[in-house]
Amino acid sequence: MRSLFLDTEFTCLSLDRRLISLALVGAQGDECYIELNEGWTVEGCSEFVQQVVLPQLDLARNGHSLEQARGVLVDFLQSQGEVEIVSDALAWDWPLLLELLGRDGLPATVRGCREDAQLLAGVDPQAIPHHALLDARLMAGLPLHSQAPYGME
Repeated sequence: MRSLFLDTEFTCLSLDRRLISLALVGAQGDECYIELNEGWTVEGCSEFVQQVVLPQLDLARNGHSLEQARGVLVDFLQSQGEVEIVSDALAWDWPLLLELLGRDGLPATVRGCREDAQLLAGVDPQAIPHHALLDARLMAGLPLHSQAPYGME
């Protein structure tokens, strides 16, 4: 089973965070990158997000409505065959992925998820771009640490 590396950018580090962008990247180079042009506001973003994340967005090129983004994401996941989703911060990324997918939930091709909190441990923090696609590409190029996958319940 192949791994897809998940990264998200969102408005703030609190439970009322809103998704801004999401990327899934496979080690073989398959990519899905979405920026949302709705569902969040600049005013709702933390200072860090306003200064670091938002200037990297290209909403004119990559922006999607929530409905469009959901369709792009489902199509991508279904095209990948059986996969597991890997994140360095599953507690933040996974709920945002599920929220974007909506009531239909995960395609059957997604067989599980796994957190590898040590994935970026050897990377200089200054080298982490805080751009969902670039961060997911970075993770996809690093070796996984052995951790048991979470079950799909």
